[in-house]
This record gives sequence, structure tokens and C-alpha cells, in this order.
Amino acid sequence: MKLFIKEHIALTCWVVGMLFTVVAVFWYDGYDHGLTATYAVFLGLIVYIGYLTYRYMSHRAFYTRLSQPMDSLKEFVPLTASVPLSAALAKLLDSQYSHYHTDLHRMEKRKQEYVTFMNQWIHQMKTPLSVIELTIQDHEDDDPRLRSIREEADQMRRSLENVLYVARLETFEQDFTVEPVSLKAAGEAAIHELKRFFIRNHVYPEMQMDPSIEVQSDAKWIRFVLVQLLSNAIQYSTGNGQKIYVRAYELESSIMLEVQDHGVGIPTSDLKRVFQPFFTGENGRHFKESTGMGLYIVKEVLTQMNHQIELQSVQGEGTTVKIRFNT
Repeated sequence: MKLFIKEHIALTCWVVGMLFTVVAVFWYDGYDHGLTATYAVFLGLIVYIGYLTYRYMSHRAFYTRLSQPMDSLKEFVPLTASVPLSAALAKLLDSQYSHYHTDLHRMEKRKQEYVTFMNQWIHQMKTPLSVIELTIQDHEDDDPRLRSIREEADQMRRSLENVLYVARLETFEQDFTVEPVSLKAAGEAAIHELKRFFIRNHVYPEMQMDPSIEVQSDAKWIRFVLVQLLSNAIQYSTGNGQKIYVRAYELESSIMLEVQDHGVGIPTSDLKRVFQPFFTGENGRHFKESTGMGLYIVKEVLTQMNHQIELQSVQGEGTTVKIRFNT
């Protein structure tokens, strides 16, 4: 009803103005029968109201449909076509929906092909990496060059894992299983994966958590998140035997998982943007391996799993990242 009234406000003003203009012309021409003029205006308004009533009744379903919010694309297709205007609009919307559906289907197919290709390519790249690691594993302690190759191979493997997990974000629901997860076991797995990265940077982990602390989540994705957070903590630490703390504890009705380092910290001006993709900030200009994707991916993964992330940092003192699991 509101949409109908808004649409006909201009027409109503025009009709009323036209009626009074006609009366004014006759009046200034010497016609002074006011009662007759009023009656004529009244009859004109009655006819106009009758037209509006017919118009509203014949187009009521049309205006009602246009006034309802759209919850999905498919709701735009069924549209009552009892009058020429609504029939024409229904035909137009049906054609538009058909084009959109075709385009969406084509893009979805391309995206799926891309994800499949990326998964296959990553798994193919892991084979030569494994060969490289097997080739040098017995001699890397004796040759600094082999040690350097091993470090770069580790970096490549972590990068490939990141790409694989980012690709899986597109189909997260199919790759997510809720089960009891031991945070201590997940932390130990992440630390073991990064053990050479710890040693190379002269930084050491320290776990402070009860083995009995469990959360309802996905062990694989929690390990991935911890690897990302620990990688950041190692990368932005200054070495010299510094420690990175991994803690888990209960807080009110939640369980907190915390990763704390005493590295370079994050400038206050960058804190609001650290979860944006490709944002490296001031630290990114001093650390060449910064991609600006680590915290963004972590945020996306935790959001998908309905967990919250908090970050506190003081430049020159270190950074603490907390993950909140609701119990």
C-alpha cells in the first residue's frame, strides 16, 4: 500500500491541480456558480478515486510482491502476472534470473576446476620436495649448503600447505569435522612441524597447558591455525634464546588458547588492519617473508568454526594472540 501511495503522489497532485485550474479559468471568465464548480470538482475527484481503487485492486499482488524483501535470488522468479505491467516485469525478471543462474553456474564450475587443479598441483609439488628432503637428510649437518636447502624446502612446504588450506576454505563445510580436540596435542603437533624453524631462529617454545583441556572443534584446522600463529611469532622474534609461550586455560564460560611472543610487536597504527588480506604494515618492510596473509587466513578459519580471535601487541615488547572457544 505504501509503495502504491508513493507512486501515485505526483499523479494525484497533477489531477487536483488540473481540476482547480479548470475551475479557475471558468471563474475568471465570469462563471460565478460556486456550488456547481464545487460539485464538478467533487465528481472529478470521485472518478479519480474510483480509478485509484481499480488500479490498486488490480495491481495489489504486484505492489505487495515488490514491497517484500528478497531473501534469496529464487524468490524473484514467482511474480503474479494478472495485469500487463506485472506480466512484463515477471518476464523480464525471469529472463534476468536465467542469465544470472547461467553465469553463476559457469563461475561455480570454474572455481571448482581451479580448486581441483590447485589441490592436484600442490600434491604433485610435494613429491619433489620429499625427494629433496630424503636426499639431504643424512648430510645436512655436515654441509651448510645442504642445511640452507633444507630450510628453503621447509619454507616451500609450509607455503604449499598454506595454499592448500586456502583452497579448502572455499569448501570448508565439506572439510570440517567437529570432535573433541586436545589443545595440548594440537600444540605439540604444530611445534613439531616447526621445530627446524624454531632452531634456525634461536627461538624456543614453552607449553603451559593441562593435557585434559579439550574443545569441540576440528583438530586439523586447529593445528593449521597454531602453525600460522607460531610461524608469525618465530618470524617476528629477535632470537637470542627468546621463548614463545603456548597456553590454554579456562576463563569464565570459555576456554582460551594463547600464543605469546616477546618479539618486535605491532605498531598501534597497524593493529586495526592486521586481519586484512595482504596487509604487512610497518613490519612487512623489514621482514621479507611477510605476505600479509597469515592472520587473515587464521581469522577466516576461526570465523568459519565459530571461534573468536583477539590480538594484543605493544611495539618492542611482543604480541599475544588469543583464541576463545565457547563451552
